[in-house]
Amino acid sequence: MWTDTNLDAGLITVAKQLVADGWEVYEDDPKTDAGARTIALDSDRVQALKQHRAEQDRGRAERRGVWGKPASSSPGRTARCSTPPTSHAAELYEEIVLPPVRLPDLRHGAAALAHAAGADLKDIQEMLGHSSITLTADTYTRLLPEADLAIAEAAARLVPRARATSENTDPEAEAEPDDAADPGPESVPDDADPLGGI
Repeated sequence: MWTDTNLDAGLITVAKQLVADGWEVYEDDPKTDAGARTIALDSDRVQALKQHRAEQDRGRAERRGVWGKPASSSPGRTARCSTPPTSHAAELYEEIVLPPVRLPDLRHGAAALAHAAGADLKDIQEMLGHSSITLTADTYTRLLPEADLAIAEAAARLVPRARATSENTDPEAEAEPDDAADPGPESVPDDADPLGGI
């Protein structure tokens, strides 16, 4: 709800959730205490929500007296939703030519992207509203191929290595003295600790 949104601060509060029980949908508190949380929004999401709110305000002005009244099939009874959110999402994916993604997968994707961007598991746990960091680690984070490669490269850079020999080394070159067995500080990369400390 807009009352749970502070677009100037870029924050949205999860205070309630919709629960589907068969055809009936009702509002309830989040499943856990951790589920009630405040989430930071990036600037693009803030702009999109401001635009959406402005469109709602225009629609409200055009439909004075009708805005906010629930659709009903009979007096006092709210109509059933004939199109579940997942079906509506599938229609949107087709319209903008994206592969289909289940709504729960959006949480998985958000967690994976946050993790790849450098967020630690504790921050991701709080973002998703999990009561246990184990659930976050085991279920919601998986490495993106790019992040996996970046981790491998970063780990490799921590290991001191001998400098590669030049391709133009003369095979007839004079043998190095015996003290060359001790590589010394010159054989490690310039930015590495010569003693191998990390």
